[in-house]
Amino acid sequence: MTSLSPAVLLPELVLVAGALACLIGGSFLRRTQQWMARIGAVVALAGSMAAAGVALAGPEQVAFGGSYRTDLTTGIVRLAVAGATLLVIWLGSDELAGSDRESETYTLLLLAATGSMILGGTQDLLVLAVGFLITGIPLYGLIGLARDRLSAEATLKTYLIGALAGIVMLLGIVLLAGLTGTSSYSALTDRLPEAPAAVVILGAVAVLVGLLFEAGAVPGHFWVPDATQASSHTAAAFLTTVPKIGAVVAVARVVDVLPAAAHPTVLVGAVAVVTMTWGNLAAYPQTDARRLLGWSTVSQVGYLLVAAALGLTTGGPALLFYLIGYPVTNLAAFAVVAAEPARRTLADHLGMSRTRPVLAGCLLIALLGLVGTPPTAIFVGKLLVASAAAAGGAAWLTVILLVNTLISLFYYLRWLILVFRSAPDDPGTALVRRPWATGAAVVAAAASVVVGLAAGSLLPG
Repeated sequence: MTSLSPAVLLPELVLVAGALACLIGGSFLRRTQQWMARIGAVVALAGSMAAAGVALAGPEQVAFGGSYRTDLTTGIVRLAVAGATLLVIWLGSDELAGSDRESETYTLLLLAATGSMILGGTQDLLVLAVGFLITGIPLYGLIGLARDRLSAEATLKTYLIGALAGIVMLLGIVLLAGLTGTSSYSALTDRLPEAPAAVVILGAVAVLVGLLFEAGAVPGHFWVPDATQASSHTAAAFLTTVPKIGAVVAVARVVDVLPAAAHPTVLVGAVAVVTMTWGNLAAYPQTDARRLLGWSTVSQVGYLLVAAALGLTTGGPALLFYLIGYPVTNLAAFAVVAAEPARRTLADHLGMSRTRPVLAGCLLIALLGLVGTPPTAIFVGKLLVASAAAAGGAAWLTVILLVNTLISLFYYLRWLILVFRSAPDDPGTALVRRPWATGAAVVAAAASVVVGLAAGSLLPG
C-alpha cells in the first residue's frame, strides 16, 4: 500500500483525458467530422475498462493517504460504469451523429462517468463531495442539450434539487468532520461510536441526501421522470443508469462507517421502502414510455438500497451482482425506445411485434427483466438482495421488496400487452429506424439473459 499513488486512479484519469480530448478536439472538428470524438470517447472507455480489469486482478491498493481504495467493489463499479457508458454511446450513435453538440455530449458523459467511479471508491467524505460534484454538474448540461421548453424546465428542476441536495450534503460532512476531527472513513469508524448518536444520525442523513439525489431516490428523485422524458434518448439512458452505480455503492460504504447506535440499516432501509413503493405507484398512470421508465428506475434504486442498507460487509455480493445486471437490463429498454423515437407513448407501441419482432423481443426481455423474471440478471439480483436482507436480520425489507415486485408487474405487462396485441394498421414500417440503437438493444437484452444464466459461475461459492 502507498500513501500517494496517482497511478491507482488510472481508470479515472483515462476518462478525464478522454473528456478533455473530446472537448478540445471537438472544437476544431467540422460537424461531419464529429465521429472522431465518438471514437475518442470509445477508446477512452475501453482503456479505462482495461486498466480497471488489470487493477481488479491485482492486490488491493489505496491512494492519497487512504482516501481512495481499489478493492473488489471499486473494480466492479469501474467496469460497470465504463461498460454502461459504452452501451449508452452505442444506443445514442444514430441520435448524436452529426448533431450540433456531439463532442460536448461525449465530454459530459465521460466526466459524469468519472464522478460515478469516484463515488464508488472513495474512503473520505471530502472526496465524496468531489465525486458528487463531478457526477452531478455534467447531468445538468446533458439534460439541457435538448434545448426545448421541456428540457429547460427539467434542467432547472434538476439543478435546483441538485444544488439543495449538495448544500445539505456539505453541511452533513461539516457536522461529522467537526464532531470527530476527521473526514476519513477509517477514522470515522473508530470515533463516531463515541459521539452523540442523535448528532451522528443528523449528519448521516444530511450526507445521504446528496447521494440519494445522485441515485434518483426519495427524497431527491423529483427530477428523474421529468429529465427522462424531456432529455435526449442518450442522456435519458445515461442519467437513469450510470450515476446510480457509484451513488448506491457510496451509500453502502457510509452505512459501514456508521455506528450501530445510528441504526443505519433502519435508516437506509426506510428510504429504500419509500423509494421502491413510490416509484412503482407513480409508474401506474404513466402513458409516456420514457416517463414510465423514469419512474421504473426510481423503484429499481429502492431495490438496490435494500442491499446498500446492509452495508458492503453483509449486502456486498448482492449489491455488486445487481449493479452488473441492472445497467444492461435498463439500457435494453431505453435502446428499444431510442430505436424508434416516434413511438413516444405506450399506445404508439400497439402491434409493434408484427413490424419489429426483434425490438419487441428485446423489450419483452428488458421489461420482464426489470420485474425480476428468470432467467434474467435482475431476477438473480433481487433473489440475492432478498436473501441477504433476511440473513442480515431485516426480513421486513425482504417482504416489502417482494410485494413491490408484484406491484410493478402490472405496469410492465400493460406495456407488453400493447406490443404483442394484433394491430393491422401499425405504422411501424413507415417510422424512422435507428440501426445502432437496435443493435444495442439486442446486445443489452442478450447480456441480461447471459448474466442471469451465468450467475452460478460469477458469484462466490
